[in-house]
This record gives sequence, C-alpha cells and structure tokens, in this order.
Amino acid sequence: MIPDHIIDEVRDRADIVEIIGEVVPLKKAGREFKANCPFHDEKTPSFYVVPHKRFYKCFGCGKAGSVFDFVMERQGMDFVEAVKYVAGRAGVEVEEVRGRKPEEDPNRPYYEITGFAQSWFREQLLDETVGREAREYLLARGIDADVAERFELGYAPDEWRAFRDAAVKHGFDEDLMLNLGLLKQSERSKEPYDGFRGRVMFPIKNVSGKVLAFGGRILETTSGDGPKYINSPESPIYEKGRNLYGLSRAKNPIRREGEALVVEGYMDAVSLAAAGFEHVVAPLGTALTPEQAQLLARYTDRAQLLYDSDTAGLKATFKNGDVLLEADIHPSVVTFPAGEDPDTYVRAHGADAMRALLKDSIDVMERKLQILEEKNYFSSIDRRRLAVDRLLPTLRAVRDQTLQDIYVGQVAAKTGVLPDTLRQDMKKAPRVRATSGGDRRAPALPPKPRSLRGGAERHLLKVMVRGVEWVERAAEVISAQDFDDPYHRAIFEALLADPETRTPPPSMDPVASQRFHEILVDPAELAHGTEIFSKAVTRIRVAALHRRAQDLQARIEGSRSEEEKLELVAQKSRLAAEIRELDENYWVSATRRRPIERNPNETTR
Repeated sequence: MIPDHIIDEVRDRADIVEIIGEVVPLKKAGREFKANCPFHDEKTPSFYVVPHKRFYKCFGCGKAGSVFDFVMERQGMDFVEAVKYVAGRAGVEVEEVRGRKPEEDPNRPYYEITGFAQSWFREQLLDETVGREAREYLLARGIDADVAERFELGYAPDEWRAFRDAAVKHGFDEDLMLNLGLLKQSERSKEPYDGFRGRVMFPIKNVSGKVLAFGGRILETTSGDGPKYINSPESPIYEKGRNLYGLSRAKNPIRREGEALVVEGYMDAVSLAAAGFEHVVAPLGTALTPEQAQLLARYTDRAQLLYDSDTAGLKATFKNGDVLLEADIHPSVVTFPAGEDPDTYVRAHGADAMRALLKDSIDVMERKLQILEEKNYFSSIDRRRLAVDRLLPTLRAVRDQTLQDIYVGQVAAKTGVLPDTLRQDMKKAPRVRATSGGDRRAPALPPKPRSLRGGAERHLLKVMVRGVEWVERAAEVISAQDFDDPYHRAIFEALLADPETRTPPPSMDPVASQRFHEILVDPAELAHGTEIFSKAVTRIRVAALHRRAQDLQARIEGSRSEEEKLELVAQKSRLAAEIRELDENYWVSATRRRPIERNPNETTR
C-alpha cells in the first residue's frame, strides 16, 4: 500500500489541467477549464476541471473525481497504478509499504534467476550473429524489432550449455535453475544442460510484471527433433493454471475496452497486439481453468473467444466459454475462415478485417445452436434429446440469472422442450463451480436405484475414458437420461462436458467421484473396444426403454379412462417393438419378468 501522506503529496503536486488536457481539449473559463465530456456524447460543454480544488466534474453525466479517478477511468488503471503514474508526472518518488520486505521473500532467488534469464535471452536475440535466424523468423511472422522489444521476446541459442555457463558465472544456483526448467539433467552423466535450445523465447509474467516462466517456440533450423512449443514446468513461483499470458500488459487495455480477447497461444497474442489489439491474453495450456477465468474477471465481465474454427478449436471454444460463464464473464465467439487463426488472419488481412470479425462475433449459446442446427440436431426427436444434452453444460454454467433466462428461452424455442423441463434437467447433475475456495460440494445425488444394466453402463464409461473419439461417438447415440444409475449418469455428463477430463470434477458427488476414480484406474484391458461399445450402448438403451415401458404399465393400471388406456397400450406396444428390434434376447428375458402388452393386431415372432 502507498502511505496516505504520499498520496496527498502526489495529488497536491500534480497538474490536473495538464494531465486531463492531454486527452480532452480544455478551454479556460475564468478560474476553471471546460470541454465536452469525454465520458458521454454532448454538444454543449458540461465537463469542468477546477484546478484550485484539484477535481473535475461533468454536470451532464455526473462523473467527478480527482486526477487519480480520471486516470483510472480513462486508462483502465487501478488506484495504486494511477497514483504511481501521476507521481511519475509530478516528480514524486513513491514507495509502497509492504508487510514483508523484498529481501524476506523466500522466492526472491527464483525471481532473480528468471529476471536474469529474460535479459540473457533478449541479448541473444539482439546479437548480430547469434540471433540472426531468430530475428528472420520473427520478421517472417510479422514481428519486427519494435514489437519484439515491446513483448521482450528473446532467443535461446541452439547450444547445450550456453545459458548454464552464463548463469553460473553470475553465481546462480543450478538446483534452483533445474526447478525452474531452465536447466535439465542428463540421466547418465547427471550433468545439467540448457532446458531451452534453438527457440524463440516468450517470457511469462504475473499480473505485477515479474517473470515466472518461459515458453519457447522451436526454429526449423534447430538440430534434432522436438515439439513446436515447450513451456517451463510448474515451480515454486509458477502455476500455469493461475496465470494468463500477456495479462500484465493487457490488464489496462482490457479495462479500457471493457472486454478481453482470449486466444490459444503466444504467437496469436503477440500478432494481435502488434496489430493494435492490446486487450488480448492466452491461457498457458490447452484449456482455460476456473482460476484463470476468475483472474480475468477482476478486469472485465466480457470476453471474445478467438480459436480456430476446426473441430478441436470449437471444442476448446465451448469448453472455455462454459468456464468463463462460471466466472460471470459473458463470452462471444469469433469465427475465422477455414484454415485461419488469429495470427495468420491478422497478418494476411490486416487490422480492419480483424475488427470486422470481432464486430460480427456472436454469443456462445447462439453459436452452439448454429452448429447443432448445421448438423441436423433438431431434425428428429432423438437428436433433439441429444442436442439438449450438448446444451445443458452451458445452461448450468451461467451465473447471471438474466442471461440464464435468455439461454433457457433460446434452447426451449429451438428444441421444443419446455423451460421448466430444462430447468429440472439442469438440476439433475452437479454444477462445477469456478471458484477455488468455499464449499464446492454439489447437492447429493438421489439414492442409487436397483440398476437393470449397471455393468453395461460401467463398460461404456470404461471405453469412453480411453479417448475423446469414444466420447464423441457416445454423445451421438445415447443420452444421459438413458442411464439408470445416477452416479454413472453424473460421470457420463462430466465426460460430455469435458471429453479430455481424467480426474473427477471437484464438486462431483463423493460416490460418483469414487466410481469415476475406479473406472480411471481399472487395470483391466478392454479388447475389441468397438464391440464392447456397441453392446453396452444397446443394453443401456434397451434398459431405458424397458423402464419407460414399466412407467407406462403403471399408468395403464392406474388409469380410469378406457380411451387413455388404449393410447397408453399403443405407446407401450411401440416400445415393445423397439426393444425387440434392438435386442431380441433382452426382450425374451424382460417378458419373463413382466409381460409387455401387445397390440392385438401385431404379429408375434
């Protein structure tokens, strides 16, 4: 925090007219200055700056405050940042009072190493000989020297111990560098060597600007094979799921713009910012985490998702959209032409074309409905049921009640399902909250009923956790409502919401979570996966149809209307035919337990 007497000194010494006058054309009016208000449209000036009282006020919209308030409003800074900015203009030195002195910070040695590494990588990029190929690569990607400097990009030479030797000369501890991933250790010789070699280096910073870690993009000329990108491992100062690439630079532009642009990777973020879109951030992994969404929510309540428009990109878009909704951020989706991403598009078509795409972005739910309609999900009753399953995770994710009502109305109109029914479905599965604190347990699931085919449900889930493609296949042919066991149903819905999940969601019911864990660690190998999948789906669907038949039978027995009985018997007869078509053996065993009434005109086998 900044002591009050320092804040008062900065306010007294600051020239409020000069600072506001840089962005507002002020005209002297007696002892005051006036202009058209910068915060709303007007033709007659109602915005006044009163220098002797050190404040401004608009008599049209009511905006008023000190020089700090103006800087915060116009430049998107928080209070401490605004005080420091104004202090710099006024020539006042600001020292924050902290509970712990910097020298007492146990992580200080790590920050010193990452700070040195950033400077060293930067020097290598600027070296006329060492960094030539890296500079040429960046220029080919539209990143000139000025942009590289703004983002403090660097280069790790394609040498085994260049960084290590430089760091050791400066007295840095090798064990700490190993913890940070800047060094690796040979299995045979135990000799440390450079963790990044032959790569353009992207420094990853926390919100306050301290370097935590690095991402490295390989050059095509680098010797040996390796992944396109490698990232620092998690360390005492770095948790990738709690940081966003570029946020330290983008936080003030995000406040000014009122929204954030969320892209997939480093190069997308750099290319967009280089083209003038400064309010851009990127997750440091394959998917946005709840903690990252909460971090972003400190600065905005709106975000645009700019991912590839292929299948993988759409999955990431919708998954991240749900996470943002949980954090009370309203997401919209930007659609790129086939084969394009933010980096390639802005370089090929320019900033104006990118602005047009951003302007045409649509709400995440509307985009989901568009895609489902393109895939004919509203063409039949069965596919509408599957469409509802695909839309439920987004409905559950929304924290804003007004927005949830709008979404429910849209889904109801598209699927024909009543809003009240949708809300009942929304309550049937636990909602994973996007917060890391507090009580995260979901309401308990109902007691487990006697399952007709619990083994088939478990076998299907065991196949589904083998890969994303199995989840996609299951989503096409079966619904969560077909599951008899509520815990298996919860696991199925968790996999639909995140096909790549391999850990029980934190708020999943404890029994369901235990079941999920047992399925994940089950050592039994499943040979003939396609055959097991097909049989399991058939058994589950037959069991679901049989339960419906039993419900119809109960209604038949309780009905006092002959007309209603005839209609219910006809419905049950159609179910019987569907069951026989799916699985004749199951039909035989089911009829031994409880005869299913047939239409007297129906031919039996």
